[in-house]
Amino acid sequence: MILTITPNPSLDRTYDIPALQRGTVLRAGTDRVDPGGKGVNVSRAVAAAGLPTTAVLPLGGPEGALLADLLTGLGIHVAGVPVTGSTRVNVSIAEPDGTLTKLNAAGPHLSATETETLLETARVHAARATWTVCCGSLARGLDAHWYAELVARTHRAGARIALDTSGPALLAALREAPDVIKPNAEELAEAVGHPLTTVGDAVKAAGELRARGARAVLASLGATGQLLVDERGTCFGSARVTAVRSDVGAGDASLAGFLTAGGTGPAALAAALAHGAAAVALPGSLMPTPDDLRPEAVTVTTDVPLDRPLDGATR
Repeated sequence: MILTITPNPSLDRTYDIPALQRGTVLRAGTDRVDPGGKGVNVSRAVAAAGLPTTAVLPLGGPEGALLADLLTGLGIHVAGVPVTGSTRVNVSIAEPDGTLTKLNAAGPHLSATETETLLETARVHAARATWTVCCGSLARGLDAHWYAELVARTHRAGARIALDTSGPALLAALREAPDVIKPNAEELAEAVGHPLTTVGDAVKAAGELRARGARAVLASLGATGQLLVDERGTCFGSARVTAVRSDVGAGDASLAGFLTAGGTGPAALAAALAHGAAAVALPGSLMPTPDDLRPEAVTVTTDVPLDRPLDGATR
């Protein structure tokens, strides 16, 4: 069972329009509402693979009730923590050429009691999980050390934990030795404080974060590929993608694939790449099913192309 914790989940409402024109009244052709939040997306990807998953998340107001109903309908067990504020609603504007404009709400402010209840709910469920996954931005009211405390409590419960966050929250959590961290190239560069221009730079940066506490680093390098650095060594992989329809949630699908394949070694990296590639070929934030995967399009090697330039600049 994969347990996910999403401290700031959302309802994601998407409107399809012919073209975005500021200052005018626009009529949407279609609209839809999807469960949102990085941890929620991981649970959705696990459920799409036909595997059990539990989502721990704060829920407030009618928006929170709708989010819980949507997740339950997808076969996800919801361990909701009632909060006073309302679950946030994000709005996306989709244009026919693939341009997506997003408005992300701040979300509710969690009280000290709600914060502690969220931590304890996660700890109790972690004891029955194969992996615990905590993802995304922190809700208001949670400080940068909240993820570090979550990692510590998860380990005390005897569970492994994967962390997908960035900035001060990631750096603070390293001291508690998360089993896997999943930065993208920009987050990796931010964490080590210098630009990355090649795969070799990313390997060195991952090594720096391992030296600071992370047991394994699964780094998404955009179109360049993915990198796994752990106690076994380093491996690199890429996947052929014929057409990109949407990259929303692709990284979360990739993490789900990695963990459901065991969360360690080249085979898990190959599964991560297959899930991520399948996700970008799907519209919106749909998560891939086993029928969508193309493992033959994935290449994983321990012969890491250190001199290969990264796709896009990093700060």
